[in-house]
Amino acid sequence: MDYEQGMIGRGRDALEMIFDADSIKENLIDDIQIDSEIGPGAVVGTGLLDGEKATFIANDAQAINPRFNVVYFGVIGMEEAYKMALAVYNTMEADKDKPLEQKRPLVLIVDTPGNGPGKTEEIFGMNKATGGYQLALAEARKLGHPIVAMVIGRAISGAFLCHGLQADQILALDKTFGTMIHVMPLTSIARITKIDIERLEELSKDNPVFAAGVDFFHKLGGVEEIVNKVEDMKAIIKKHIAEVREAKKAGQAEKLGPWGRGALGDERGGRVVRKKIIEKMTEEYNAVADKYLNA
Repeated sequence: MDYEQGMIGRGRDALEMIFDADSIKENLIDDIQIDSEIGPGAVVGTGLLDGEKATFIANDAQAINPRFNVVYFGVIGMEEAYKMALAVYNTMEADKDKPLEQKRPLVLIVDTPGNGPGKTEEIFGMNKATGGYQLALAEARKLGHPIVAMVIGRAISGAFLCHGLQADQILALDKTFGTMIHVMPLTSIARITKIDIERLEELSKDNPVFAAGVDFFHKLGGVEEIVNKVEDMKAIIKKHIAEVREAKKAGQAEKLGPWGRGALGDERGGRVVRKKIIEKMTEEYNAVADKYLNA
């Protein structure tokens, strides 16, 4: 199959490339069944990575949710987030009695343009569902499950916040595949910050805070490694799962997840004032802490 035009919309193809042939079982975590009717844009289940059992959670950008008009093209809506959270909690349940080194990995295949909050979803709790998915991943990470996110297309806004940013480590295909990573478009940043769009466009040329893209996110520490060939995804994912396991075994959880990405951004020169801000906040907190903690 030709992937020169990119991997956007090819979440299921990515699963076939990453997991062993004929090993993918959708909506099933061991003997725990997940309702296949909910969240058609969320593809969850179990597969084998060179014989090792792993949970996968992916976006199917070809699917449309018939119950919510705004949920299509990889958008993560209320049902999708709920289904993804179920896959994580069922994984934790299946492995609850296993030692740390035997906790199965979770592989997140990311290709989402964001959340699509329609009025109905907002009323019935989309934010609770997406928040619940974030919490599930954070809990799984702390229990010892290695979590690696592989960005194959779009990783944008609040959807990436719940489907990707809670991973231990994040990988991404090279920008030549059309891969996109950003918090929000410059037009939205301009509206919020009141900074002229022309100034933001100038800043976005070399400032990773304002710029969009895999390279800039890599400099910020948000992407652990850039993958240059789709054929390499499986091997590199396996490598990072092994690295995550080793770090957790050594009690070095601070090198993983959101905190680890902050430290990595320091090393790469993408977060030049992060340490100063943390030190200043710690200093100011310590100056008044006794007044409140002992009150």
